[in-house]
Amino acid sequence: MAQRSGLAASALRFYERKGLISPVGRNGIRRAYEPETLSRLALIACARSAGFTLTEIAALLHARPSDEALRERVAQKADELDGRIAQLTRMRDSLRHAASCTHDPLVSCPEFKQVVRGETPDSAS
Repeated sequence: MAQRSGLAASALRFYERKGLISPVGRNGIRRAYEPETLSRLALIACARSAGFTLTEIAALLHARPSDEALRERVAQKADELDGRIAQLTRMRDSLRHAASCTHDPLVSCPEFKQVVRGETPDSAS
C-alpha cells in the first residue's frame, strides 16, 4: 500500500493509529488493505491539503448525508480555499508584472501597486 499510495509506511501506521484506515490482515510482514483504502488515502491527502484537521478528516470519512454541521464545515473550508486562491492569483499576477516591468524602482510602478493591492490595473497604465 505504501508503494501504491506514495506514502511512507510510517504514514500508513500513523493513519491506522488515528483510525483513518484499517488493515485487513497481513501478507508476510506487510499489512494488507482493502482496495478502497487507496481512495481513503486520496481523500485524506486532499483534505489535509485543504487544511482539515485529522479529527475533521475522520468525520469526513464517516460522513452521512444528514450531517449538516459537517456539510457547513466543508462549505466553509471551500470558501477559505476561494480566498487563498484569490490571494495566490494576486501574488502570481504581481510577480508576472514585476518580471516585465521597466519602472525603476519597481515599487514606483502604478500598475504594480494596484496589482499588489489586489486591484485590477488600469488599461492606461
